[in-house]
Amino acid sequence: MKISENLSAAEAIEKLKGGNKLYLNSITGTGNISAVKRAETSANGQQPYAIVIACSDSRVIPESIFSAGIGELFVIRVAGNVMDDHQLGSVEYAASHLGVKLIVVLGHNHCGAVDAAINHDPDGYIKYITDEIKKAISDETDEYKACCLNVRNSIRIIEDSFEIHKEEEHGLKVIGAVYHLESGLVEFDI
Repeated sequence: MKISENLSAAEAIEKLKGGNKLYLNSITGTGNISAVKRAETSANGQQPYAIVIACSDSRVIPESIFSAGIGELFVIRVAGNVMDDHQLGSVEYAASHLGVKLIVVLGHNHCGAVDAAINHDPDGYIKYITDEIKKAISDETDEYKACCLNVRNSIRIIEDSFEIHKEEEHGLKVIGAVYHLESGLVEFDI
């Protein structure tokens, strides 16, 4: 499969920052979701400029946060933005087959999964998520610090992936960010 040239990691970060700045002052969404764009991406495929691993929280909408439209972001959502083999497979696909050069692990403040890991001991399948977060945060009880530790753990898991390392020679970069629910601001390189 031939990969078309994509934005560099540095260009993608600037595009995300610019999109977030636009979002901070928007009343409605600004990404291109037109019929023309749908037809274009249907006929020609997707060319996302960034992979975003985000929490499933309904208040965290990467396409809106970064003022992105159809085909611009490859978004992977899972509660607590935790990583496992399924998420790594999705990251690997977007990096190797779509040529994406930037991976952003996007945590957010007031995360229910992080709170559950700090303050509760849930049962069922939720426990898989909170156990992963507990490993990442150890005994940290400050919610924001725990969020940052959790993001850094997901970055480490991605960076430890053998397949991802093969892509680094092509300019792939992994960064962490935190979305602030109250303001809409994304803090990069946490």
